[in-house]
Amino acid sequence: MQSLKFPLHTLPLALLSAFACAASAQSAAPVVVKIGHAAALTGGIAHVGKDSENGARLAIEEINAKGLTIGGKPVRLELDSQDDAGDPRTATQIAQKLVDDNVVAVVGHLTSGTSIPASRIYNDANVVQISPGATNPAFTLQGYKTTYRVVGTDAQQGPALAAYAAKQLGVKMVAVLDDSTAYGQGLATEFEKSAKSLGIKVVAHEATNDKAVDFRAVLTKFKGLNPDAIMYGGMDATGGPLAKQARQLGIRARILAGDSVCTEELPKLAGDAAANVVCSQAGIALEKMPTGAQFVAKYSKRFNVPVQITAPFSYDSVYIIVDAMKRANSTDRAKVLAAMPSTDYKGIIGETAFDSHGDLRHGVISLFTYKANNKTVLDIVRM
Repeated sequence: MQSLKFPLHTLPLALLSAFACAASAQSAAPVVVKIGHAAALTGGIAHVGKDSENGARLAIEEINAKGLTIGGKPVRLELDSQDDAGDPRTATQIAQKLVDDNVVAVVGHLTSGTSIPASRIYNDANVVQISPGATNPAFTLQGYKTTYRVVGTDAQQGPALAAYAAKQLGVKMVAVLDDSTAYGQGLATEFEKSAKSLGIKVVAHEATNDKAVDFRAVLTKFKGLNPDAIMYGGMDATGGPLAKQARQLGIRARILAGDSVCTEELPKLAGDAAANVVCSQAGIALEKMPTGAQFVAKYSKRFNVPVQITAPFSYDSVYIIVDAMKRANSTDRAKVLAAMPSTDYKGIIGETAFDSHGDLRHGVISLFTYKANNKTVLDIVRM
């Protein structure tokens, strides 16, 4: 069929205007919208922070490749990633920098100890903060309208770990050690409360710090108490050496730990002692995620490293922010913030919907051990 051609002067003025607007939209330069990311990119947990950054970057690259339009305008996302070094004071400085950089929202911070102090700055600026790793309940209980997280809390993780220790491992006595951070103390406290309620005797609760490398003195004390398990609230950079030194001292007690120990890096840090670790993760196991295998494939192809733990949570956090932008039909901070409470997003980590505090409506805790240096699922607990 021959196409019909009309001289431009015969077309209605309104139609010509529509053509002109469409051509203008296609040729218009996209609006650059920054999404912030904050985590430790240096120091002992830099591998976990980089994992988080990679997850956020992968999502932004995908969205830009597909094309994004908000409010009738083309948008190009830009990741503004900052290093908080895992330090609370640095975290507040980084938070202010991201606010000054005019980010629309922030994926971060990674730990409770950095997320909590930074949260006030984001709240004062109406900037959405979605943490992919902060598990201390206090983070979302401050009354701030800007705080969200896509992982479960220590109030869920501690009890799940204690219940597994009591019912599956037959633990009767436990010694507790925390690294004196908001995360480590929070998890250890929640575990201890639940352990006692389940009839487990807590024979000691000691504190160290998040830079410790030698645990022989406290482990020797624990050995004399002969507990069935040692619960450690801290990160893998310290939890790995703790497990290794416990084995070197001939301690047979199982090592219990939370999500920040439960990484792919642990076998490198703990050696063969990783097999003695049972750890929890405040979220669904990667291999149990609806499209976890596909995520692993594209993440590995893009970055040529394995997923540690946080990447899928940061990845979904970016998509959740963009989903809020779409529903708000705006990239304005306040309007994006106003759209957040009604979030119902289905992504890599499953369905994400928030309660009035910014916590997940349906938390999931996964339990793992290490077999032949491979992180292996033991149980999935839905809270």
